[in-house]
Amino acid sequence: MTATSAGGGTREQGRSEYGVALFLGALGLLVVVSALLLPESRITRGPVGPAAVPIVVGGLLVVTSVFLAVDVRRGGRGEPEGGEDVDLTARSDWRTVGLLAAAFVANALLIESLGWVISGAVLFWGSAFALGSRHYVRDLLIAVGLSVGSFYLFALGLGIVLPPGILRGIL
Repeated sequence: MTATSAGGGTREQGRSEYGVALFLGALGLLVVVSALLLPESRITRGPVGPAAVPIVVGGLLVVTSVFLAVDVRRGGRGEPEGGEDVDLTARSDWRTVGLLAAAFVANALLIESLGWVISGAVLFWGSAFALGSRHYVRDLLIAVGLSVGSFYLFALGLGIVLPPGILRGIL
């Protein structure tokens, strides 16, 4: 049956939207239960423990699922994706997907030997190239700036040292 409802969708669309609400609710409950089962940490400082954020996020997921179910019950329907400026009839651009995958694989293979700064620059530059940018020098400068900036952001801001690789002692 594809009887159109007042909201412009079909009955099947309503059921699928209930499915999304059910999935969000189940995911929220899973997050809350998992957070409540976290062991107490001896390194916790202050009143906020490791379970605080997951409990809030899980609770918000449950609340969102309830609001979505109520909206669907009242006749609200999601608007079909218009595709913005994307031609939905066009074929997939496998060249772009392949180039992006190659940039990610190169990053994974080079990160230990060359370090994050160089492998990250390869990742950022390769991604820009794969997505169509042809400003090679500008993209390289931006890629190096992003990789050095993220290296120091992790090191100084988060206390996480990314692999320096061949630049050990320089960074």
